[in-house]
Amino acid sequence: MSSELLAPLDLAFWHLESAGHPMHLGALAFFAPAPAPAAGARSDDGILDLLATRAAAIRRLRMRVRDVLLPVGGARWTVAKDFDVRRHVHHVRLPAGDFATEAAGIAGELMERPLERGRPPWEMYLLTGEPGGPFAVLVKLHHALADGMRAVAIGAGIFDEIADARTTGVRRARTVPPRPWFAGPSQVAGFARGRIEELGRAVGVGASVVRASRLDPRGTAALTAGSSGTRRLGTAVLDLEDVQRVRRAAGGTANDVLLAIVAGGLRRWLEQRGERLPAADPRALVPVSQRRPGSPPGSGNKFSAYLLELPVSDPDPRSRLDAVRTAMDRNKAAGPSRGAGALAVLADQLPPLAHRFGAPLAGGAARMLFDVLVTSVPLPRSALSLGGCPLREVYPMAPLARGQSLAIAMSTYGGRVHVGLVADGKALPDLDRLARSLGEELAELLDLIPVAPLDTPAR
Repeated sequence: MSSELLAPLDLAFWHLESAGHPMHLGALAFFAPAPAPAAGARSDDGILDLLATRAAAIRRLRMRVRDVLLPVGGARWTVAKDFDVRRHVHHVRLPAGDFATEAAGIAGELMERPLERGRPPWEMYLLTGEPGGPFAVLVKLHHALADGMRAVAIGAGIFDEIADARTTGVRRARTVPPRPWFAGPSQVAGFARGRIEELGRAVGVGASVVRASRLDPRGTAALTAGSSGTRRLGTAVLDLEDVQRVRRAAGGTANDVLLAIVAGGLRRWLEQRGERLPAADPRALVPVSQRRPGSPPGSGNKFSAYLLELPVSDPDPRSRLDAVRTAMDRNKAAGPSRGAGALAVLADQLPPLAHRFGAPLAGGAARMLFDVLVTSVPLPRSALSLGGCPLREVYPMAPLARGQSLAIAMSTYGGRVHVGLVADGKALPDLDRLARSLGEELAELLDLIPVAPLDTPAR
């Protein structure tokens, strides 16, 4: 297929964007030099050429957005006939110094820049230091192009293991039965019934979102500061086995433990800043995929979200973990179509014209719904490499909603949880302190909770 309509949720992300609030996802991946005997074979130009070649082979990365007459307010993905991968893949040489620190600094600056809307909305940057040393790759994908799972599927195409599998794999052509150009009476009736049912669901979801909204947002000043348009990137690494030890002892899921770590980390950070704890606990929006396990990733965004009051005001780490687990169990029992987190479900049922004209209002209302985004992005479990250079760390990055200063994304790779914190650069100049607080919170949980047997199955 040479073109396809943007799904409603994709269209919402496309129109939510503004100069100060670019709506792209990102990931910063760090690679070690290739091991012997391949050592010495890697060159910066060679890696850049490899990135360009593999990105050009990913069909989704050759698509751009164009407006359409019908449906009114809609848009369509079309193949860019003038596509030139070299306009999307760039090389940045970093100054001397600590490579990881320099790479995170430039990545934050690059995340400030909106993607050019007249061409396929993505970019990749090769970040290098000393010749033959470690290097990093920054990937930026517009949220209209992909949600977290789809972004992983697209970005994974640059790795040796996935690229080689695509090259050697055999793809079977699907047989699609021809469709008549006209609709029969039964099809028309079915379409009408479907639209009525969708309208009823949209009204119910919309009422749930309104009930969960706050007319008087009372988040912390740091998390709701005015936007400066700047971006700062912070990173943290947590040992996955330590997270699982806490989970085995306390119950719940690994994600419950990570959310409790975020709550405790925020509390530590606020206390270290000398800030008064908020009168009301900050709300986190926790996205949850709507894709069925084992199903193909598809092209559009498919997710909802849960709303979680982060128990920042609770001084007891164990009590914070219990509160998070109880709240998340309640969210899962209610389902992803209830509460403010169901905004994504509602957006997926609105017509294109509503997104085109309602996006500015929706963007401004984000602060009434939540204070901070906390998301988990799944990665392949197998070891990955680029040009024979092993992937060591990968930090996901989420976009900032209007009126908010912090977004937290987490991915598990190589037995560790990599946390990417994206913040407004002026509102949170001490983001590194917050990143350290996450590790401190995990260490305290380990001290407070007895170690459980190692044979308990992980979740």
